[in-house]
Amino acid sequence: MTFSPPAPRTAPDGSTPGEPSVVELYQRHIGSGRAVMGRVMGGMAETRSEGPWIHTDDGRRFLNFGGYGVFLLGHRHPAVVEAVHRQLDAHPLASRVFLEPVAAHAARALAAHTPPGLDHIHFVNSGAEATEAALKLARAHGRNAVITTRKGFHGKTLGALSATANATYQSPFQPLLPDVTQVDFGDAADLKRALADRRDRACVILEPVQGEGGVRIPEPGYLREVAALCRESGALLVVDEIQTGMGRLGTWWGVDAEDVSPDILLIGKGLSGGVVPIAAMAATADVYRPFSQDPYLHTSTFGASPIACAAALATVRTMERENIVARAAALGTRLLAGVREVCAPYGGGLVREVRGRGLLIGIEFSAEQAVGELLLELIARDVLVNHSLNSTHVLRLTPPAVADDAALGLFLATLADALAATAARMAV
Repeated sequence: MTFSPPAPRTAPDGSTPGEPSVVELYQRHIGSGRAVMGRVMGGMAETRSEGPWIHTDDGRRFLNFGGYGVFLLGHRHPAVVEAVHRQLDAHPLASRVFLEPVAAHAARALAAHTPPGLDHIHFVNSGAEATEAALKLARAHGRNAVITTRKGFHGKTLGALSATANATYQSPFQPLLPDVTQVDFGDAADLKRALADRRDRACVILEPVQGEGGVRIPEPGYLREVAALCRESGALLVVDEIQTGMGRLGTWWGVDAEDVSPDILLIGKGLSGGVVPIAAMAATADVYRPFSQDPYLHTSTFGASPIACAAALATVRTMERENIVARAAALGTRLLAGVREVCAPYGGGLVREVRGRGLLIGIEFSAEQAVGELLLELIARDVLVNHSLNSTHVLRLTPPAVADDAALGLFLATLADALAATAARMAV
């Protein structure tokens, strides 16, 4: 008889006894900076999730009111997971030779909700890729002068980074795309000046609400003015709804509030259903024509993969069936009021302003240090939120629309405790 030793026990994070920790593996193979961040956050590794919850390898459960806008349906929504499982069992990746039906159905489902005229859908793998596709499509029309907004965020690949107005991320990679101009977000007069000497050759890219810019909400009428200025000057208007779209603001799209239909719409994050990464660029027939006539002009091996499109299709159908947009609007109204109430005792001191629309809410602090302190206090109390990459004074909330009353109450109570601890620490 041959003796077979028992298989080594596998930990929740996939490691076996005696192996390096996840933090050590990050240090060795992924990056020392990310490893340091992991240690600061407590060294936990996330191993499981469902709904608004994330579980870590040390047995803790975290309420996720962050996730950078991805989890509007929460984690592992059953309908999306089921659709992905079916596709995985049938045909997860395509040959790219034949037509692929899941992509076609997903495109039709998404186009049923895009602003009027934006019926052509180009699926990609990430928001940054959607930005790249839009910039290339604009160039195909001779619009090679890019006008972007200060504190805007559109991704970190080379073209997208050119439109992401943050010197911290841009400086190491200069020179970027030429002829890129920054204007103040919310200032239509500034945009008009920038367009004056770029007639018929400009591409304007902006967000309806700046997410990474610190949840900056323009005055009513701004988007309509932008659209009118683009029409007058012959500029293409690209609206980046990668974070704000798919119901995040309590409407399908941020532009819906002003009935604006851009030439190009960028879609991502929520389109994944929180299960499989996917993003898209939607365009009018006229603008999309260069890509439509030559399907090899801009391609991707994994773009529009069946498994990702199955997730996107299930996401759209779930949003329709469960009335997710209206739920986001209602929950967002309650959450914003609750956060303002919790923050009120610190107004004029620690907290400068609370602002938001739908389920995109920002808490702006008077001191940058407070953001990091509060983030750690919340993590210590098993709650996750996000900082803002282009606005270091703002803590950002992007909770799921499927959060229930108990989760909302838990978050507000935890925020109150964490704020009190932060205020006490900042006063020392």
